[in-house]
Amino acid sequence: MLKEFQEFAMKGNVVDLAVGVIIGAAFGAIVASLVGDIIMPIIGSITGGLDFSNYYTGLSKAVIATNLADAKKQGAVLAWGNFLTLTLNFLIVAFVLFIVIRLMNQLKRKNEAAPAAPPKPSREEELLTEIRDLLKKA
Repeated sequence: MLKEFQEFAMKGNVVDLAVGVIIGAAFGAIVASLVGDIIMPIIGSITGGLDFSNYYTGLSKAVIATNLADAKKQGAVLAWGNFLTLTLNFLIVAFVLFIVIRLMNQLKRKNEAAPAAPPKPSREEELLTEIRDLLKKA
C-alpha cells in the first residue's frame, strides 16, 4: 500500500497540482496585499478617507463600536466592507488569470500556426538528388 501511494504521489499530475496550489497561495497573498495595502487605500482617499475594511452594519442595537473588531465582540454584524474588499480581491485575481490564460492561448495558437521547417536532407539524399538531376540532363 505504501508503494502504491508513493507511485500515486510521484505521478506528474499530482506534483503539478501541488506546485499550482503553492503558487496560487503565494499569488493570493500578493493580490490580497495589492488590494488591502494599495487599491483600497486609494479608493478610501478618493471617497474621503473611508476605510472599507471597517464598514459594517450591526444586527442588534447593542453594537455601537467604531471599528469592526470591537463590533464583532459586541454582537452579530454584517461586515460588508470586508466583503467588498474580498470581492475586489477575487475580481483582480480572476482578471489576472484571464489575461495569463489568454496570453498562453495566443502563444499556443502562434506555435501551432507556424509551419514546421522541412527537415534538412541527409548527405545521401543530396547526392541522390544530384545524380537524378544529372541523369535527367543526359
